[in-house]
Amino acid sequence: MKTFKAAPLIFLLIYTSIGWPTHSVCKNSHLEIYYISCDPLQDFAFTLDSCSGLTTGSVNIRAATVLRHSIRELFVTVNLFFNGKSIPIFSRQLCEQNHPNLSFCGKKKGEHVYYEGPVSFRSYDIPHVLF
Repeated sequence: MKTFKAAPLIFLLIYTSIGWPTHSVCKNSHLEIYYISCDPLQDFAFTLDSCSGLTTGSVNIRAATVLRHSIRELFVTVNLFFNGKSIPIFSRQLCEQNHPNLSFCGKKKGEHVYYEGPVSFRSYDIPHVLF
């Protein structure tokens, strides 16, 4: 009977230590890019072809996931972390309810979302941060 009492306690201690995983996207001598999903149970794969493409305003990406929830609304926020402080750089609503802007807007739970191709930053005003 003691093992039945200890099992939930052990599970609780293990489960609370699970945080949102940090994934490395790109790393070179001048830049490191990581991402953290807003859902620790949702596996989201994201890669860049090259870190150097970020300076040209266009980069090739690959992104994939199996949806745990339907996409009614979707937001993206990019923050720069420097010396432990967060600096917001970019925030945009990608999918609006009843107004699908992109092909994956409106996808249902359990569906696969996959995108491979170029993404351009030229049409967005991304501030230059100098340190």
